[in-house]
Amino acid sequence: MAAASPTPPLIGVLGGMGPLATVDFLHKIVTSTPATCDQDHVPLLVWNVPQIPDRQKALAGTGESPLPAMLQGIQRLNEGGATRIAIACNTAHLWGSELAAASPAPLIHIVDAAIAAIERYGAKGAPVGIVATRGTLAGNLYQDRLTARDIPYLINTDDELDALFTPGCYAVKQNRLDHGGTLLESAARQLVRRGAQTLILACTEVPVGLAHVHSDLLPICVDPTQALADACIEYWRQARNDIE
Repeated sequence: MAAASPTPPLIGVLGGMGPLATVDFLHKIVTSTPATCDQDHVPLLVWNVPQIPDRQKALAGTGESPLPAMLQGIQRLNEGGATRIAIACNTAHLWGSELAAASPAPLIHIVDAAIAAIERYGAKGAPVGIVATRGTLAGNLYQDRLTARDIPYLINTDDELDALFTPGCYAVKQNRLDHGGTLLESAARQLVRRGAQTLILACTEVPVGLAHVHSDLLPICVDPTQALADACIEYWRQARNDIE
């Protein structure tokens, strides 16, 4: 009996959190892929369904859990043949264990990709500012990994989250990019003023907002969306080479 052919690599994207951030992620995959023709690009199966309940409200106890809707997306991506799955939302990774347990296709973790990018950036020893949702910060998604690598970090205060970050994040979701980008830049700048020499844009709305307002902070930023895109491209290239 002939051996079964290797499964062609196909990256599933669990998106919709928010939809513009998902499009930004897809755009970064396409524009970062070394390609000479259509066929050189990364094959993607995208679940960009924005009706997934709000992650921030769920964590604050004011909204329903997004987990059932995210599990539905994970199921559909697996049914569609995904061999790896990327989640285009940082806060959603607080449910990462449940999502990974329900997915035959392994997850490519945005935080792991971002921390690898931070280490390549050479930030060790200098304070890193984490620009993130209250839920991401409360869940220590980034802090634990930075601490394990002896990388000091700074986060926004509760007042800064309330006045700058959270309304800025939701403004981007509402397509009010000028307003959202300005607020998010102000939240990031507070961390720089307190000594951050590098910024992790640890919410997928933040790189969208800062790029829209052409922030002068971008040269010191590490973008987890871009890091996740790069990790997906690397997986695709290696997997394709393995079956050729």
